[in-house]
Amino acid sequence: MSKNNKQLNWKEKIHRVIYEADTPTGKYFDILLLVLIITSIVAVMLESIEEVDNKYHTILNIAEWVITILFTLEYIARIISVKKPKEYIFSFFGIIDLLSTIPKYLSFFLVGSHALVALRALRLLRIFRILKLVRFVGESHNFLRSLRASRAKISVFLSAVIILCIILGTVMYLIEGNNDTGFTSIPRSVYWAIVTLTTVGYGDIAPGTPLGQLIASIIMILGYGIIAIPTGIVSAEYAKKGTDTQESISTNTKSCQNCAASYHRDDAEFCYECGEKMDI
Repeated sequence: MSKNNKQLNWKEKIHRVIYEADTPTGKYFDILLLVLIITSIVAVMLESIEEVDNKYHTILNIAEWVITILFTLEYIARIISVKKPKEYIFSFFGIIDLLSTIPKYLSFFLVGSHALVALRALRLLRIFRILKLVRFVGESHNFLRSLRASRAKISVFLSAVIILCIILGTVMYLIEGNNDTGFTSIPRSVYWAIVTLTTVGYGDIAPGTPLGQLIASIIMILGYGIIAIPTGIVSAEYAKKGTDTQESISTNTKSCQNCAASYHRDDAEFCYECGEKMDI
């Protein structure tokens, strides 16, 4: 019995250090983790410079291997310190942690995959938790909920835009297809419609007839209105979510050892996700 308790205490200590930043040890661990992430990203960037790589390739390679091994140990520790490992493995940070660890190993089999370690930059999002920027943590969580609530409306809107681009591209192909203006096929014309509607305007394809130029002008003006629609949809949902200030702002880094859920209230005794007793 004492052995089981000792093992449980060991896992709890690891969980508190690597998942939470409310304790000095947890904060120092995360700061060290951020330093390693930044060092790794800088090393990958330097490796892409031929002159630097030729001179310091061995040093950069050894440093990257050391960092990769440390990240591997950290990833394993995160898995064994929660009661439901799948909750962490398939979470946002769990996937990012895995993707930022395996590229160095994949470099044995796939040439160029090592550059994928730049994905480790996403792990820098943990800086909001470490520095206790609770307003940004809470608001980012609120923003993600607003995006999820808006996904149905945005999906309908994007579907309508895609259909519109196909129709406009087909029309432009019928008008400009016989001219030497670049509208050589319907897919290429649809590409032009997308580029024009989004007001990007690469200039690689341009209508040459008066009618084609008139339609292009209408598409350009229409593009300004279309770009603003998704912003309005998300803004409306964000305003609704923002009224619940208690839910939108979390003031600690308390994490559930059972399911690894975060964003708990200061006075939370149980996990809002799985109901597990929280370690206060």
